[in-house]
Amino acid sequence: MNLWQGVNEFVAVAESQNFTKAAAELSISTAQVSRQVRMLEERLGIKLLYRTTRRVHLTEAGQLYYQSCRPLIEALQGAEHAVQQLQSVPQGLIRLTAPVTYGERQLAPVLNAFLEQYPDIRLHCELTNQKMDLIADDYDIAIRLGKIDTPDLVARRLGSRQLFTCASQAYLDDAGIPETLDALRNHNCLVGTLDYWRFRDEQGERILRVNGRLRCNSGEALCDAAMRGLGIVQLPNHYVGDALKRGELVEVLTPFRPEKESISALYPPGRQLSPKVRVLLTYLTEHLGQ
Repeated sequence: MNLWQGVNEFVAVAESQNFTKAAAELSISTAQVSRQVRMLEERLGIKLLYRTTRRVHLTEAGQLYYQSCRPLIEALQGAEHAVQQLQSVPQGLIRLTAPVTYGERQLAPVLNAFLEQYPDIRLHCELTNQKMDLIADDYDIAIRLGKIDTPDLVARRLGSRQLFTCASQAYLDDAGIPETLDALRNHNCLVGTLDYWRFRDEQGERILRVNGRLRCNSGEALCDAAMRGLGIVQLPNHYVGDALKRGELVEVLTPFRPEKESISALYPPGRQLSPKVRVLLTYLTEHLGQ
């Protein structure tokens, strides 16, 4: 005997007080709901529902039976969910986009280690400095640096990066060391895509317009120019960090160093994150946060 036969249908009717609504909730026909409830009543040998043309009411026995069945259904649903979670091994394809240099220097080693740990996951990583449309281009995650200006996406902070203002010792020996922000006007500043640099003083954030002989949209090129003694540059740590450690570049205006910028993972809202995406976000947070 199938003790569950008719139970789901009965509970749905009891909660909606309507056979048609119960059928819609269970995605079956109204006739099937009615037949299952009738067979349940026949098996139990007692009436569970009062049926009228407008509403359905529980009998005293029906109320008692409903109160007993509801926890059983919830327990069964919980058991099924637990088993599904146990079996939901992260697997499949993840599509990710990130800025080029940050992706090459900082992100790629972390992603490669992630793939070693999760052999059932495949990764399509697009390194580009263009801001891709996650929904139109079907990306699961976008890594963005700095301030997030896309409120239509969900942002999860992974870590941070630091901007350094620096130059070669040879340049500083020749042009002098700037001690104040105003002193930058007398120096050759190697400019990137933006014609301003960010600093911080006792009043808060300072935005300073800069100019010089070289303007280039490549951080690698600007870092190389600075190491060659062509001027002062402001770049994130993943461009100049190694050169600073080796002494090929020297930080200047250290008291005015700006606050760290966020490194964020963006993904479309309203989506139930799959196990593969959830586990990658957790992995990135743990490792990029270091």
